Amino acid sequence: MRIEFSPDQIRTRIRLENPWWQAGKVDDFFLRMRRREYFNLFQPLVLEEKVRRAIVLMGPRRVGKTVLIFHSIQNLLESGVNGKNVCYLSIETPLFNGISLEELLNIYLTEAGSSGQARQYVFFDEIQYLKDWEVHLKSLVDTYRNVKFIVSGSAAAALKLKSNESGAGRFTDFKLPPLTFHEYLTLTNQGDLISSEPREVNKDGVSEFFKTTDIGKLNEHFVRYINYGGYPEVSLSPEIQKDPGRYIKNDIVDKVLLRDLPSLYGIQDNQELNTLFTYLAYHSGNEMSLEGISRSSDVSKNTIKKYLSYLEAAFLIKIVNRIDHSAKKFKRANFFKVFLTNPSLRGALFAPIADGDDFMGNMVETAIFSQWWHDEAAPLLYARWERGEVDIVSLEGSTQRVFWCVEVKWSDRFPDYPGELKSVKQFCLKNKLTSAVVTTRTITRRLQWEGIDLDFLPSALYCYSVGRNLVEGRRDLQRRQLSQEGINQPDKG
Repeated sequence: MRIEFSPDQIRTRIRLENPWWQAGKVDDFFLRMRRREYFNLFQPLVLEEKVRRAIVLMGPRRVGKTVLIFHSIQNLLESGVNGKNVCYLSIETPLFNGISLEELLNIYLTEAGSSGQARQYVFFDEIQYLKDWEVHLKSLVDTYRNVKFIVSGSAAAALKLKSNESGAGRFTDFKLPPLTFHEYLTLTNQGDLISSEPREVNKDGVSEFFKTTDIGKLNEHFVRYINYGGYPEVSLSPEIQKDPGRYIKNDIVDKVLLRDLPSLYGIQDNQELNTLFTYLAYHSGNEMSLEGISRSSDVSKNTIKKYLSYLEAAFLIKIVNRIDHSAKKFKRANFFKVFLTNPSLRGALFAPIADGDDFMGNMVETAIFSQWWHDEAAPLLYARWERGEVDIVSLEGSTQRVFWCVEVKWSDRFPDYPGELKSVKQFCLKNKLTSAVVTTRTITRRLQWEGIDLDFLPSALYCYSVGRNLVEGRRDLQRRQLSQEGINQPDKG
């Protein structure tokens, strides 16, 4: 049943959602917030004019999508765009219920007194609340050639599915992941824990490693990041940190599992899905199998596959496949590891983890993997065979040879006893690697052991270095590409 609101009510609401039409700037509430590093990747797509496409901003709940939109709007205003040529509309607003995107667009154009000549930017937030949004949006992109459309939504799995089905050639997906450790330190004003000295480059040039001014304090914040750091609001609020479960589980997890349209993936039993996710979250970083999960849950393997597909599309988990000690993939992927995309999910569902807890090693590995997933082109694997295991392996794309490997430890024992790293040695020799990275708790050291160069680096520093290098590397690459096309770049903020 649709409630009919008067045109005056709708116009009043649109003016309320766009205060910059009068004030010339977005609300101070958003201006006080720091820009995420992803702003510098997102804004060039907003400014891009040569390819007529809408941007679909998607990601987990509460990672800052709406804040990113308002920072984007402020940048447009500061670059000289007339305020009335920028419109923001939240589709979950009750007054907009049942109104098509084109109706809303035309009301805005009339209200703003647009001549249709100047470039306009229209942001539709929480787009998943509109049925068949992808059909409406594709039509708008084709019809309104002078309007740049940017939409966002928290129903990530649903958006991804619809975008892939209907948006080919018309939509550009932009995924906003949880905070990197680098972003967490920046948001919490702890950036001075990273040294301004030049970074070290390991022998093969695989990674640039930053240094710290105080490894003890950095580790304290690393543990806090593991417990609270994936979501900007949790990172900055001591009140929420007192009861993160209430905030994260009720406002993030439950909405994804119960409200974000799992039925699109053929899922009918939400409680069963919730039980599986709880199991996966508790065992993040452990090796699993469809057979084992099915046996312990009394759910069929085909149903388990469907659940895993949804949870991965919803950006809650990531599946990492296994290779053997010769870097050969198995014909049947019977075994795999499941990681939370955000380590703080586990602490919220159960309890915050302490430095000495038994699960600390798993959560350190989860945090490191979560940084690597900021590069979608990095299909990471792990190696496991009868007598050994290596935690992270990267294969070269064209040859499928081992490019590099990392062993994740939360201990300072191994720099003094490298002989205990037999699995790393065996894997490197088998795959003709001359070096490997082994993370520690506090020690930075480089040594040669039986012909293999071992770079020991604190886990927190490795986590920071990966997150920062990946996001900044993507930004620099994008800047070069867009500069060649003559597209303006936003200043780093």
